[in-house]
Amino acid sequence: MSLRRRLLSVLLALLAVLALAAGGAAWYGWRQMRGSLAQLDGGRRLAGLGAVVRVERDALGVPLISGASRDDVARATGFVHAQDRFFQMDLMRRRAAGELSEIFGAAALGLDRTARLHGFRALASQVVAQATPAERSALHAYTGGVNDGLAALERPPWEYLVLRAPPQPWRDEDSILCIYAMWFDLQDSTGSFELSRDAVRQAWGRETLDFLAPRGNSWDAPLDGSKFPEPPLPELRFRPATGSPSAALPREPDSRNVTGSNAFAVGGKHTATGGGMLANDMHLGLHVPNTWYRVALQWTDDAGPHRLAGVTLPGAPFLVVGSNGRVAWGFTDGYVDTTDVIDVEADPAAQRHYRTTRGWVSIEERTDAIRVKNQPPEPFTARWTEWGPIIASPRENRFQVLSWTAHHPEATNLHLMDLEKAATVAEAVEIAHRVGIPDENILLADSAGNIAWTIAGLLPRRVGYDGRLPVSFAYGDRKQDGWLRSDEVPVVLNPPDGVLWSGNNRALGGPGYALLGDSGYDEGARAGQIRDDLRALAASGRKATPTDLLAVELDDRALFLARWQKLLLEVLDDEAVDRKPARGDLREAVRRWHGHASIDSAAYRIVRAFRLHVADRAFAPFVKGAQDVLDDFSLRRFPYEDALWRLVHEQPARLLNPEHRTWGSLLLAAADDVLDDADRAGLRPERFTWGARNMLAMRHPFSLFLPGWLARFVNLPAEPLPGDSDMPRVQGPEFGQSERLIVSPGHEADGILEMPGGQSGHPLSPYFRAGHEIWARGEPSPLLPGPAQHTLVLTP
Repeated sequence: MSLRRRLLSVLLALLAVLALAAGGAAWYGWRQMRGSLAQLDGGRRLAGLGAVVRVERDALGVPLISGASRDDVARATGFVHAQDRFFQMDLMRRRAAGELSEIFGAAALGLDRTARLHGFRALASQVVAQATPAERSALHAYTGGVNDGLAALERPPWEYLVLRAPPQPWRDEDSILCIYAMWFDLQDSTGSFELSRDAVRQAWGRETLDFLAPRGNSWDAPLDGSKFPEPPLPELRFRPATGSPSAALPREPDSRNVTGSNAFAVGGKHTATGGGMLANDMHLGLHVPNTWYRVALQWTDDAGPHRLAGVTLPGAPFLVVGSNGRVAWGFTDGYVDTTDVIDVEADPAAQRHYRTTRGWVSIEERTDAIRVKNQPPEPFTARWTEWGPIIASPRENRFQVLSWTAHHPEATNLHLMDLEKAATVAEAVEIAHRVGIPDENILLADSAGNIAWTIAGLLPRRVGYDGRLPVSFAYGDRKQDGWLRSDEVPVVLNPPDGVLWSGNNRALGGPGYALLGDSGYDEGARAGQIRDDLRALAASGRKATPTDLLAVELDDRALFLARWQKLLLEVLDDEAVDRKPARGDLREAVRRWHGHASIDSAAYRIVRAFRLHVADRAFAPFVKGAQDVLDDFSLRRFPYEDALWRLVHEQPARLLNPEHRTWGSLLLAAADDVLDDADRAGLRPERFTWGARNMLAMRHPFSLFLPGWLARFVNLPAEPLPGDSDMPRVQGPEFGQSERLIVSPGHEADGILEMPGGQSGHPLSPYFRAGHEIWARGEPSPLLPGPAQHTLVLTP
């Protein structure tokens, strides 16, 4: 045999060995992953059950859990949560407790330090201790179900195979930590919004603050119809222009994503059922798996049969949003003010004491150790005052302290479970005022046709200040004095027009606004569009059905940007096009405006980008001054639309960005910025479509660390979707409507519930993506589970 043939034989043998090894590795990995799939059929003994529980799953994997008691149903819920979503639950408890480094290593230390500052694990134990006996019983049953569900898997969830770390058992306080994780998601845990307002005040004065961050604006859609006076233009004067206009901004800007939601209700006089009707779509980060888990729960006790349908949060034993057959409830982020930045004077020598109304008091040092994978524990110390933790290094013998409602054990509880048995809207309102969750707008509807809005969660009672800017509590004239009583919390019940709405906007003016405060309300355009859609539906005389309210949730009309489209066409006049012919292509694309944030619309993307570039250029001097005070200041936190529109129309020379000689040149430069955006994307203006940018990418947390082919296996395929942040159909590349619910209590069979992603977080599960396409297309999906495809019987 020739040398060449021998070498070829050796090479082929090596390739065969490598192929065999790769195939063996793939088979081993597949077998390991298969071992962590949920059990769908058959039977299993579950210690602690009082009677048999049936878990019936439909074609989308939605379980109907039927038991003899609430505790048994809670135990079975924990079982299915753990089997389908344990790793997600683990991340939530670790995020809240500051324990991510234990499985991810030193890369997670930054997140863990920010979480440890708040001491939520210790607080969670206090919350469990103060729970009612019924709540503790259901919580303990849920915990037992979680651990049994985890133990019943043949292999640990696949993520732990990648991490080479065993999953840790669930504890009762871990469910409370999952609630604290939502506090982090939904509220300002750093005081950044208040500090940003203060940065503008320090840099430019109170008048400028009121102009850039107004209490109200022309887009407001409050329930009481209140208006705030328009603030005057600030009495500032920037230096005159001395050079040429600035170059194009580096990239297409992002708009302001307000974490929050839509919720709205229609009274019985306007519905086909005669009962109230509720719609809710909660806006959160979209990832794999989705935040929520769909369920239907039923049991019978002394009060009779109970049947719930809606969504749960894996890690918690209760229904978050849904209907109990008599009352339906849904939430939007309240953006009420639950945080204060306290200016604290420290002793100038050792800075170990701080001034209070009682004199100098020692700063408390809370020491801890953060476990780090493959490394020694990391020491950690949080410095606390009686008002909260110190959040910034001392400057001129003064500290900044964060006073946050979440730091109080009474602000978090399991009372949301009481809504499961509420019979009327009035009863549900009373429950909402003692529920311990991140403060939310709660919208309610009952089977008798009643609807209501109020705030769920504790609200601080402020004395001597409004919470808008940092203050000192050291002298007693300004303080927090406990919590508002239930009878002080505003309620809107059965309004005359029969409709209620919430889109993270300012809900009230006057005394109600003073009580609730302001932690960064949305501009109001989205809420106003919902209000007008509902009023038009009511005025039509047609009785509303669930599909009518789904159409409101999917409304992608770009009313907020309509006037900016007209302005851009004025800027791109014949003279501007003659000077730069490429502007003509931009103008032609803008002329094709059809008023929707649809995936095929180049006009929408162009107009949106133009407005944001105008904002960046017009506000640049204000932002620079504020960033000299606060490094991470961003104007995107403010509802600045009215201020921007006034600047570009009144065009005060004294407030012109000095990099531009005229307001006209600023507007034209912003239009050219959009041309540069399209060039960077390699697209002509007519192909610079919204769908090319608004590509939903639902990713698993691991996908950033996996090879591309494997990342595609655990992620959902990217797809262009309509919608944006200033219209009811909120949608971004990694953010959007995490569910859509519509229900008239007592008519759940006609209700709608859809969500992105699937029930399972396991890529090999048939329910990993089941239902996602329905959500993406905006098609109705039944609230109640369909015919059983699989049945699991759990026995004592």
